[in-house]
Amino acid sequence: MRRKITLKHIARELGVSISTVSKALKNSEEISRDTKDRIQAFAKLYNYKPNNIAISLKNKRTKNIGVIIPNIVHHFFTTVIRGVEKYANERGYNVIVCLSDESFDKEVINMEMLANGSIDGFIMSLSTETQAKNDYNHIKEVTSQGIPLVMFDRVTDEVECDKVIIDDKVSAYKAVKKLIDSGRRNIALINTENLSVSNARTEGYYQALQDGGIPINKDLVLTLPFESIDEAAIQHFFDTVSMDAVLCVNEIFAIYGMRVVQKKGLKIPEDVSFIGFTDGPLSKYANPSLSAVAQHGESMGAIAAQMLIDKVENEEEEEVYRTEILDSTLIERESTVN
Repeated sequence: MRRKITLKHIARELGVSISTVSKALKNSEEISRDTKDRIQAFAKLYNYKPNNIAISLKNKRTKNIGVIIPNIVHHFFTTVIRGVEKYANERGYNVIVCLSDESFDKEVINMEMLANGSIDGFIMSLSTETQAKNDYNHIKEVTSQGIPLVMFDRVTDEVECDKVIIDDKVSAYKAVKKLIDSGRRNIALINTENLSVSNARTEGYYQALQDGGIPINKDLVLTLPFESIDEAAIQHFFDTVSMDAVLCVNEIFAIYGMRVVQKKGLKIPEDVSFIGFTDGPLSKYANPSLSAVAQHGESMGAIAAQMLIDKVENEEEEEVYRTEILDSTLIERESTVN
């Protein structure tokens, strides 16, 4: 069966802009007769039919933005939503938030539900299952309809769209380098599987060790499922592996790890230092307080909202996408400072 063709496909095949294709199919006088004939013939050959949802969205804005987040456990995502809402409200837009709960199926359902004319565009961070499956067809289908999309934090190169991220590799590198500079040599990593951000942070961890002249020891790396804390695995890790510092890809792992270390009678940071990602309330009010890589979620959300709304309100339909990379900040607290 011949696959459904879109304005984007026609524009790409004929080497013209989406705007030109759209105008030619509407028989606009702005387009030359030769160009119109060529585009209309191509559309007829491939049985192109306009997408009513996309037309509706283009001609009549809803002033609603759909935001899909993978979970509400981690403070980072709540700060992103706060940033999205604050900026969107200032521009006169409402925000509809959906939760994928790290599920591929729920992510698909959320997108299908919102892409029926309810919103002007999406802001989203990918679920764990979506990244594990490496299946982004549901997202590509939405963007092929002309619905703008901005991804943040967990992103993929498989989908062409605007993105807002921090450089996770560099952020992890700087955190590990800080530990090395403070005299730590047996630096452990607790990360999660399947996530793009975890993979990048792991790369930064290894790169910092290599540049610091510290041999790689795979026994110092613990990879956990994202959905929950594997208490037995963490306990076994600290019982069997000797370490003097730990980098954790989120603050929940770090807080639990500090608890295990303290129960063993070790002192933080004298015996073991800890750094986690996401500077949330858990980091600030832990005992001892946790040094953290701040991802600046509120700024990330505001920038994502700006990128999306600008795209929605821009009459040009050229396929120009950009990735905004924000600087992270290492905030030192009692878990690394005596």
